[in-house]
Amino acid sequence: MNSLHAMKTSHPAPPPGVHPTEYRSVLGRFATGVTVMTTVCPQGRRAGVTVSSFNTLSLDPPLVLWSLALKAPSLSVFRDAGRFAVNILAEDQAELALQFARGSDDKFLGVATTEGLGGVPLIQGAVAHIECEMERRDDGGDHELYIGRTVRTNSSDRHPLIFAKGRFGQFTTLS
Repeated sequence: MNSLHAMKTSHPAPPPGVHPTEYRSVLGRFATGVTVMTTVCPQGRRAGVTVSSFNTLSLDPPLVLWSLALKAPSLSVFRDAGRFAVNILAEDQAELALQFARGSDDKFLGVATTEGLGGVPLIQGAVAHIECEMERRDDGGDHELYIGRTVRTNSSDRHPLIFAKGRFGQFTTLS
């Protein structure tokens, strides 16, 4: 038996698992914009959470995708709500991103908002707002996936807040 044949018939060792800390560090190398998802449930309770797992899913129909940790205190509010808003934060709103990332009884304390469709709070000064109706929720491991159908948008010429390697930053063009 030659060595080439032996290599073809041998079974490789299973790949080692990815350590959660390493995985998080690798994913942190991918720069993202910073969003705060906001909603209000039928009983009037508002919720907001900082999210970097936001993405465009489809242009036709206009769908967005994001995820929320199953351990998030606001999970029940987002589950009960029929709509949500994506607030794309501006470069001077890093403190706001931190405020919505921390646990708090009222994350909206001191935050200027306007009322969007269905009473969903829209954060003033954001680069853009994407107002969505809940299309569906799905399992995503230790997160729940949210797909929203975009029903209204607005934007400004402000510069977005960027997040990479565990830090906030600003966008600059190369040319």
